[in-house]
Amino acid sequence: MNAAQAYSFAGYISITIALLVLLVVVGLFRSHRNAMVTTVLGLLVTAAALVVTMHAPAVTVLHLLRMDGFTALFNIMFVAAALVTTLLGYRYLADRRGELEEFYLLVLLATLGAMTMAGAIHFATFVLGLEILSISLYAMIAYPEEKHPPLEAALKYLVLSAVASTTVLFGMALIYNATGTMFFHESAVPTHDKLLVHLRVGQALLFTGIAFKLSLVPLHMWTPDVYQGAPAPVTGYVATVSKGAVFALLFRLSMEGDALHGPVVFYSLSAFAVLSMVAGNLLALLQENLKRLLAYSSIAHMGYLMVALIGVAFLPDRDFTTTTALVYLAGYMLMTLAAFGVVAILSSGRVGDDAQTGAQYRGLLWRRPVAAICLMVAMLSLMGMPLTVGFIGKFYLIAAGVQGALWVLLWALIIGSAISVYYYVKVIYLMTLNEAPEAYPHPPQAGLGLPVVVILIVAVIAIGVYPAPLLEVIDGLIGDFGM
Repeated sequence: MNAAQAYSFAGYISITIALLVLLVVVGLFRSHRNAMVTTVLGLLVTAAALVVTMHAPAVTVLHLLRMDGFTALFNIMFVAAALVTTLLGYRYLADRRGELEEFYLLVLLATLGAMTMAGAIHFATFVLGLEILSISLYAMIAYPEEKHPPLEAALKYLVLSAVASTTVLFGMALIYNATGTMFFHESAVPTHDKLLVHLRVGQALLFTGIAFKLSLVPLHMWTPDVYQGAPAPVTGYVATVSKGAVFALLFRLSMEGDALHGPVVFYSLSAFAVLSMVAGNLLALLQENLKRLLAYSSIAHMGYLMVALIGVAFLPDRDFTTTTALVYLAGYMLMTLAAFGVVAILSSGRVGDDAQTGAQYRGLLWRRPVAAICLMVAMLSLMGMPLTVGFIGKFYLIAAGVQGALWVLLWALIIGSAISVYYYVKVIYLMTLNEAPEAYPHPPQAGLGLPVVVILIVAVIAIGVYPAPLLEVIDGLIGDFGM
């Protein structure tokens, strides 16, 4: 690696050094606070390195990993989500017995896996990043090991995710057999017409495994159980970083070559999107558990995000559709982290399950007004109300759909959004009831969590009111990419 490559990959180098330093700190000084502070400092340095190198010329290392503006933007979002998870997890885990420091090692390792996926241009790099991320998540989901729900959630995720990873690997093997390459930009053209069937079956298996990772309908069944059982800070991380990393991979596949082109792929992706938008919202109507409600909501939002991906892959105006995809992903991560952040600050790693039943949120506005207002704004943004980032994201989605005449997808988006109003408003209404709530033992203090959630909510509103800075950053990256 020469000096130019080292400069461009400063973010990867920073988080790797942070991991090594944290490993030494945990080994020599068993301190929950020291581990948290070291992790926060490492993530801040990594974020600064990514921002500084964002507009550097694109650099490829060993033809396996590419660092360009898009990789930097995805990585900044992942690092920011990891920082939020670290700060929320500190208070959540503070009351737990046992050794807590390894949680922060897992957060850094999972983030490194997500960053690797964002820069992957070769299937080997993709699998490496996917496994680093997935194995870290198995342990993070089960981290309060003395409780049944996290262990059950981790086991379900482990078994089903392993099946999905096997499907991805088998698909990659067929693609390699048909094309003779594992580079993204060369993986869509078979070396012989007789191998076209192998290529199509391989692509189908690959996208099936990816659809599981994104929890697209009908491969979504693991999502509500895992979200319900996982610790609240980890649930937010799974809902944002793990899905964002897979979306970054799909985004790269659509940008690097013709892997997402063709009528079969178009109709398959459209079917996944429509089913996820409609079924995710319909199933959310039946939920009384807030974490399960947010799980089905995230399934619907993955369907919305697929509309943006279809635009990037199939519509002629890539500048606008790329902006749409990145704006929606950034907005989704902000409002989802804010919603799960409120759940985290109302929960405790020491007391039973997380705060997720309706009774625990009844009258929350009168008991914890700041937390309640933050959750209300997050719900309104997820709904797509004006003056929030959710409205900006859906506005761009609708504009891209109209531009590409994607009428079926647009109707599914509109119907799904209309359905979602009911269950989001139901949560808001529940918090405004002036009734005596069900007693919740040992109500936890917010600690660092509440200021973090407030910052997220301020960002949700600020981008919703004035999205120009975010749009300028994205447009600059598109210009650097030469689109």
